[in-house]
Amino acid sequence: MVGGLLGAPSAYADAAAPPVLADGFGLTQVGAPTGSATNFVITVRTAEVAQEHHIRILLPAGYGAEPAKRYPVFYFLHGASDDPANPAVAYPALTRSTSMITVIPDGGLRGWYTNWLDQSTAAGAQNWENFHINQVVPFIDANLRTLASRPTRAVGGLSMGGFGALHYAQRHPDLFGQVATFSGADDLSVDHMVMRGAVVATLTNAGAPLCGNAVDASCSLTFGPTVSSDAVFGTPYPVLNADWRWNEADPSAHMAALAGTGIAIYTGNGHGSPSTMEFWVESAARHAKESLDALGLPYHYVDYGDGSTWGGDCHGGHESGCWAQDLVDYVPRLEAAFAASS
Repeated sequence: MVGGLLGAPSAYADAAAPPVLADGFGLTQVGAPTGSATNFVITVRTAEVAQEHHIRILLPAGYGAEPAKRYPVFYFLHGASDDPANPAVAYPALTRSTSMITVIPDGGLRGWYTNWLDQSTAAGAQNWENFHINQVVPFIDANLRTLASRPTRAVGGLSMGGFGALHYAQRHPDLFGQVATFSGADDLSVDHMVMRGAVVATLTNAGAPLCGNAVDASCSLTFGPTVSSDAVFGTPYPVLNADWRWNEADPSAHMAALAGTGIAIYTGNGHGSPSTMEFWVESAARHAKESLDALGLPYHYVDYGDGSTWGGDCHGGHESGCWAQDLVDYVPRLEAAFAASS
């Protein structure tokens, strides 16, 4: 099955401008796209998530010149406190690809790529999974020349987005043939309460006072209106199984759902210091790997340790220099998998 077109031309009316995309699937565009013909951002409204949201789209350089050609799609999910409007999310390995489309949808400052349990918080509607799966994916397939099938659709993400990628691939195995997590929140079980605590910190803005002003939106530790620790998955506290929703959402416990899916896991070690996020990310990645080993499922696993051999800008922490190198390693693998499935 291939993607269709909602009245959009198969080639650009203006090769220097982004293609015209038609509203649909509950998405209404606001204003005009910004950026170039192959790296641009659209702004949309949806009833599923409060406020307006950005979607960055990266097209191969030859997209406009080859109107009959269709492409596989990589959905790349950003981390907490980021936004697809940030040009830095368009990592060089993604913009250089000539054989696939990359879509970077807004996941909110702390949306956690799921439909929140509590929709009545100060944050308003927070149905992120509905937004991405029921709206963004079909919108892209309808407007762009995609190869709209499981083998030619992948999802990956970094940090919060790493959780999102595994979560979506596990819950929607009919949609994604490949999944990758880069320094992801791969374990939300009771065995990894530090990772749970990191999620809760984004909900409650626990770290904002460290910026000197808890309501300063420029603070990277402020994630929007403060909400309850229970807002997304219910109570995180493991008392009488009250935290069962966290266990249901824990990627490391549901690796069996990825049978038949190409899997990649990347992590550093934070120099072995428990004071760093990547130290805990490494143990979460290891738990996911151990689950895959127990199931006998194949995967590509990279632990680049302190980053000393992983590109010139990676220092083993929870940092963009490492993720850029992750993608240098991963994108050719993903392109090869796409090519093999075509």
